[in-house]
Amino acid sequence: MNSLAALRSALRALAANKLRSMLTMLGIIIGVGAVITMIAIGRGATERVQAQMKSLGTNVLLVLPGGVTAGGVRMGAQTGQALTEEDAAAIAREIPEVQVAAPNIRSTAQVVVGNTNWNTVIFGTTSDYLESRDWPLAGGRVFEPAELAGAAKVAIIGQTVAMQLFGEADPIDQIIRVKKVPVTVVGLLEKKGQSATGSDQDDIVIVPLNTYRNRIQGGAPGRLKRVGSIGVRVREGASMKVAEEGIKELLRQRFKVQPGAEDPFSLRNLTEILQAQEESSRVMTMLLAAVAGISLVIGGIGIMNIMLVSVTERTREIGLRMAVGARGRDILTQFLIEAVTLSLIGGAIGVVVGAVSTWAVAQFAGWQVSMTVGSVVLAGGFSAFVGIFFGFYPARRASQLLPIQALRYE
Repeated sequence: MNSLAALRSALRALAANKLRSMLTMLGIIIGVGAVITMIAIGRGATERVQAQMKSLGTNVLLVLPGGVTAGGVRMGAQTGQALTEEDAAAIAREIPEVQVAAPNIRSTAQVVVGNTNWNTVIFGTTSDYLESRDWPLAGGRVFEPAELAGAAKVAIIGQTVAMQLFGEADPIDQIIRVKKVPVTVVGLLEKKGQSATGSDQDDIVIVPLNTYRNRIQGGAPGRLKRVGSIGVRVREGASMKVAEEGIKELLRQRFKVQPGAEDPFSLRNLTEILQAQEESSRVMTMLLAAVAGISLVIGGIGIMNIMLVSVTERTREIGLRMAVGARGRDILTQFLIEAVTLSLIGGAIGVVVGAVSTWAVAQFAGWQVSMTVGSVVLAGGFSAFVGIFFGFYPARRASQLLPIQALRYE
């Protein structure tokens, strides 16, 4: 019996018991659909973290004031000795691995244009901030040195602020009021999207650091050089660990910290944090796929069970085929094709179920998903393997029946 004849015979046998065949395939359908959906969800989570890493910028460190202890009570982060512009300048100047160090201060405020207003983040910093975040402009220009030094009333705004205040109109050279201070928009940032914490990075107004202090924030002259944090970008190819150690040593010297004393500042490796999240997403994807793969194994057991029942029911038919010249390998091939056909048809339906489930998760749950050809091939290939693996024993058992005994079976 050639392969084509065996395939036709297998299809006729399956068509003769449509309901049983469909129930047998159900485990494969659920397994393949679950594998595809779980992998799509996991890949979507990984891609989201990767996008956040890209939006954050490469090799980024954040220097923050540390906590203090008063009366045995730890006051928390950013309550200790404040950082200054001079600290940022020293980091950029004295640490060879550092490309730029951008001091910054931030707060929230209402921004007004005509009769339209919007509450947003106001960021006082230098032009180095855009370089540290690898954040290009969609239009306009960066701050000029004279504007940075002279506390000029200029601003660069994010895409969200531009949309809320100006709609589709060009915001460049328009006047906005920040805490009643009129400033001219000179630049528009490219879209960044959400941060790792879910906040909108495009909801921002950036002004020169001196402009923020002298015109928007105000305050005592003695605090004019203090900043809330310092964004550091490490040079491409340089060691992040070496840069971290260098910054820590430098700041300990500047703050005159005694040996063994707690650092009055903290360093956060934002890229490392997101990389850990990405690795967690990958591990979770593998775990979800493994759990979903159990459904495929259960489906394979169902195929083996039904094929054993089929062999028992068709014992006389097997004996008759052998009596007229069918060889053991012909019987083996026929039953193996039946098992693989069940798996492949179930796998094909499972792919459709997986695609629909993935679409439903994206539409109704709002999760980012990513269905790839690789996941479809993996699930389909595994379903075929399940058919061969679990169908081999029943097929071999059928091929080893003795014709005379099979013909006597009732």
